[in-house]
Amino acid sequence: MYEGMKDRAIDLGKTASSSDVIYDALRDEIINGHMKAGESIRQEYIAKIFNVSRIPVREALKKLEAQGLVKNERYKGCVVTSLTNEEIEEIYEVRANLEPLIIALSVASMTKETLDEARALCDEFSKEDDSSKWGEWNRRFHEALYRDSGRPYHLKLIGEASDRIDSYIRAQLVLTNGMDKARLEHKAILEACEKGDADLAAQLTREHILGSYKSLINFLNVHNIQNDK
Repeated sequence: MYEGMKDRAIDLGKTASSSDVIYDALRDEIINGHMKAGESIRQEYIAKIFNVSRIPVREALKKLEAQGLVKNERYKGCVVTSLTNEEIEEIYEVRANLEPLIIALSVASMTKETLDEARALCDEFSKEDDSSKWGEWNRRFHEALYRDSGRPYHLKLIGEASDRIDSYIRAQLVLTNGMDKARLEHKAILEACEKGDADLAAQLTREHILGSYKSLINFLNVHNIQNDK
């Protein structure tokens, strides 16, 4: 716990944005799965490793709570939240409706630099052997393809939805042997973007998201995993 944060810890007592740095570090630990659902967050320890008072730690936790990544529980204090199956379904519904729209808008304005970056990220995702990095490459690939949409508010919503579901996407890739399917789908989406086919890119993106959801929910149901609030 907190191992990734230690590497990023600096003396924040001299900085004006310590709460933002702590927020970013905690957010990454949560969405990377290093901090598990239900795990208590030790404010005093975080303050110690960043050499700050508890005030910026509390500010960072308030931002995380507003995004639904942590919550305050009686007797336990601040803990990492989990999602019910119904909440997972709702977030995937948001993604399945919003992301196809955004990629379609992006295709019309997509630059060669964006396509080159997306191709490089697609290749990195395809050849990555370390399963702990699959989720990161997956997210960076999709974000690259959405960047030229010209819709910053939509991208913010997608980012927040991805934060809530990111650890589940990573689990889906690893636990359901979803990598082979994801590799093929990523290549197909990228090829549609390279051809300038916005409708096909949108269709493939929607199918990709819904397929990921079905795979995850089937795994949870087969293994009798019900996430509690």
